Amino acid sequence: MKGKYLITSDNWFYAPDGLQYRAAWGNVNVIEDSALGLKTNRNSTNWYAKIGSENNHCIIAGCQIHYAVKCDNKPNTEDVKAYDADAANGKKDYERPTNIYIAE
Repeated sequence: MKGKYLITSDNWFYAPDGLQYRAAWGNVNVIEDSALGLKTNRNSTNWYAKIGSENNHCIIAGCQIHYAVKCDNKPNTEDVKAYDADAANGKKDYERPTNIYIAE
């Protein structure tokens, strides 16, 4: 797995800007557990995806990656449309910040 990908994780994570994200975009390099200086056991992941550049990257455990989409161009980072809905109030449309961390 080489190149730029949009990686969606199973759980939220914090980025260096202090915000929470569910996805990261950037160059991906798959690394083994020995690259982090620790040895995992059979109950944990044994590979990781390093997303971003050498100076700005995040590392997501392979077992936490839900989707990996080849994405050469930077995805939309503007506010995105979202909605809430329930029986009492119906549907309410709004905009929210993106959940994609740009790791470059």
